[in-house]
Amino acid sequence: MPSLPSLPSLPAPPAPPVGCADCLSRGWSWVRLRRCVTCGHVGCCDSSRGRHAHDHHVRSGHPVVLSLASDEDWAWCFTDEVFLVRTRHDPQETA
Repeated sequence: MPSLPSLPSLPAPPAPPVGCADCLSRGWSWVRLRRCVTCGHVGCCDSSRGRHAHDHHVRSGHPVVLSLASDEDWAWCFTDEVFLVRTRHDPQETA
């Protein structure tokens, strides 16, 4: 059997964002970060001074952001104004 060629190594995943780049460029602080599902842009939440995640949605039309907060496990759709919650399947549960 012929040997298979080796696959090239994959690039390292991007480092977690340090903060909201738009806020950092202005010297502002932020509350929480959100990542655009479409393009990966990271912006601050609506509770932050800049509301840069929402601004990105308005400028780009990209509808969904993921919360990057360690204590939050959801996404938000700006277009439909709904939370998208990840559900976890518990194998112990019976239907």
